[in-house]
Amino acid sequence: MKNHKIAILGGGNLGTSLAKGLIASNQIGYADIIITDKRDSQTALLNHLGFQVTSDNAEAVNKSQIIVMSVKPQQFSSLAEEISSALAPGHILVSTITGITHKDIENALGIFPIFRIMPNTALEICESMTCISYKNTSSSDEALLLALFEKMGKVLVIPEDMMGAATVVGACGIAFALRFMRAMSQGGIEIGFNSEMSQLITAQTVKGAARLIVETSNHPEREIDKVTTPQGITISGLNEMEHQGLSSAVIRGLITSFNKLENLNTGTHKTGK
Repeated sequence: MKNHKIAILGGGNLGTSLAKGLIASNQIGYADIIITDKRDSQTALLNHLGFQVTSDNAEAVNKSQIIVMSVKPQQFSSLAEEISSALAPGHILVSTITGITHKDIENALGIFPIFRIMPNTALEICESMTCISYKNTSSSDEALLLALFEKMGKVLVIPEDMMGAATVVGACGIAFALRFMRAMSQGGIEIGFNSEMSQLITAQTVKGAARLIVETSNHPEREIDKVTTPQGITISGLNEMEHQGLSSAVIRGLITSFNKLENLNTGTHKTGK
């Protein structure tokens, strides 16, 4: 990543996680990242962390090659107005903005190499699941961006029409997984552990389960079968969870989030926001 300065336009949770991940993955240094934010409190925090920060989005674009737009969907139009005159040939546009399509970006900013990405906040510890779609890109552009994110977790290139699903499973999904972990940890307290011990056991157990699937590619049920025995305590617990609607609740939650995303996208395109 030498000589590829990166502007992160939007220093919120995801933008900050990306900046931390770029440092943690040893790809570039603090001097090669510039973050924009208009909130004094967030600017102070980012400065404290060692990052260059400005409230001027056009200035950040002028100083960088890779432009990461990481703002809320309703802020995209105003951001595009701020940076459109600063964009020039050679810039690469990267968007984390939910519901803003390649076509939306082209209409607002012109024809540039465009990458839509959907990572999650585990970027900062280089364990993100990042889904990517791209348009107007060269093979060198694609190699550059894929290498960038592969060092911060797993990467999957998908068609653009799957970005909504990727948002729900990969980005919202980290919150869903954490909510399960909270429930498991609370259950551990109920049966005798203190909160610190229960959280540690829960976190390491979930980490191990995830690595089993990632590293073996086995179906989860295959790994479940290894720890369930006839009339055993594991199958009894699993069956009670299913009786209470565990799988159904998770699936319904995913579908609810996806439907809300689809409705938001429709409203965004209708209003032009």
